[in-house]
Amino acid sequence: MADYLEDVKKYDSGASADTVDKIVKHLGIALRSRDASLVSCSDPDELKRVQQSWCAKKLGVDDAAAGMAAVEKTCEAMSADNSKSRVTFYYLVAKDLGKLGSL
Repeated sequence: MADYLEDVKKYDSGASADTVDKIVKHLGIALRSRDASLVSCSDPDELKRVQQSWCAKKLGVDDAAAGMAAVEKTCEAMSADNSKSRVTFYYLVAKDLGKLGSL
């Protein structure tokens, strides 16, 4: 958990440990696999899945374009990071959409 929080704080120094913990719990077993614990911004299918499963289903963002815009903005923000942590990625998408409070 501390490693996830530390990674999120590289992008948001005021990140809440409670919020990060909620994302970690949501992702659960997926974080055990190195491949599943990372997001590939070069894979359009994966970005679409993030928009559908995270933005639409979990965060309740019905506007697919807004969800995808947040996903693309997060890809840009994390572009210098070769290994994009799924926890950090999801946190930043939720923050961009103003949905951290609803987690």
